[in-house]
Amino acid sequence: MSDSAPLIHPTAVIDPSAKLGQGVRVGAFTLIGADVEIGDGTEVGPHCSIHGPTRIGRDNRFIGHVAVGGEPQDKKFAGERTELVIGDRNVFREFVTLSRGTAGGGGVTTIGNDNWMLAYVHVAHDCHVADHCVFSNNTTLAGHVSVGNWVIISGFAGAHQFCRIGDHAFLGMGALVTGDIPPFTMVGIDGHGRPRGINSEGLKRRGFDAERISAIKRAYRTIYVAGVPLAEAKLALAEQAQSSDDVKQMLDFIEHGERPLQR
Repeated sequence: MSDSAPLIHPTAVIDPSAKLGQGVRVGAFTLIGADVEIGDGTEVGPHCSIHGPTRIGRDNRFIGHVAVGGEPQDKKFAGERTELVIGDRNVFREFVTLSRGTAGGGGVTTIGNDNWMLAYVHVAHDCHVADHCVFSNNTTLAGHVSVGNWVIISGFAGAHQFCRIGDHAFLGMGALVTGDIPPFTMVGIDGHGRPRGINSEGLKRRGFDAERISAIKRAYRTIYVAGVPLAEAKLALAEQAQSSDDVKQMLDFIEHGERPLQR
């Protein structure tokens, strides 16, 4: 944490009501609007725009040409007070756009901690992104999408509104998902994205041992390979979940979706 005052380029425009923490840096031709709070040590590069109400944590980096906190792209929005809330230590590359929430969707869009969003990523209104995610170039989330922890989304991939993407999932390049993606699942492109196994390599990197991965693979085969109706698959998962917390997480995810499961 720096104990210095904010360092603001003379061409930047800062609303008097904005609150900037210690050590914040603001680049050339950047606009920071009313009702914006930026935490200590955050760097906002050139040609960015941050509109409020927006709350930003500490040690984030907005590299340049980023537009966040703008009005939601929703015809039902009527100017009501809604928010964007961003956690700590996130990186937002060029031309990332993050929208505020809507009254009908809970009123807030949230980004957690330690995420990395590459160029041209768009996160729409009322989305909730957890921690340690990587969104590659041109990742697009429609409204009301929920993304778990440690999710990787490859370039030009996207999610339909109200979809959920579970922890440790991986979406391949160009995958367009229209249903819920269970935790640990890898999705490849075939027209729309379709499940193609589990994200075993990512799980190994995060310390999952062979027994845990084997249980997850068995659950995946139950859902996607066995060729049984989903109701029958859920009964089998319930039995498997008795000896695996990871399978229980997958089953809980399936039970609480608003969108159909992507199968």
